[in-house]
Amino acid sequence: MERTYYERIGRDTLKEIISYFYEQVKEDHVLLPMYPGDLEAAELRLFLFMVQYLGGPATYSERRGHPKLRMRHVTFPIDENAKDHWLKCMNTAMQKVEMDADSRQFLWNYFVHTANFLKNR
Repeated sequence: MERTYYERIGRDTLKEIISYFYEQVKEDHVLLPMYPGDLEAAELRLFLFMVQYLGGPATYSERRGHPKLRMRHVTFPIDENAKDHWLKCMNTAMQKVEMDADSRQFLWNYFVHTANFLKNR
């Protein structure tokens, strides 16, 4: 039986990636204004979403319902510049952890696709 990407990457590694990402966001003048309020809450939401997306427990949907990514991001001005900043922060975060090449490519492809999908300006 083939393992899910969640099993391959692992909960701890995924948690590290998301944590490193938000460390980058705290220093990013384009992204930080899009995270009003509690960055810890945003970090938890992204972590739970990625756990579910990668084949782990569906805690995200149990707590928040359907992800509705576009609807949840429509109020944020996501243009090419914001997308590039988001991907730069995520790339930096991903470089700080070890994982197999296939999982790394799968995850990166997902992030690039989703960042482009969420552009609204």
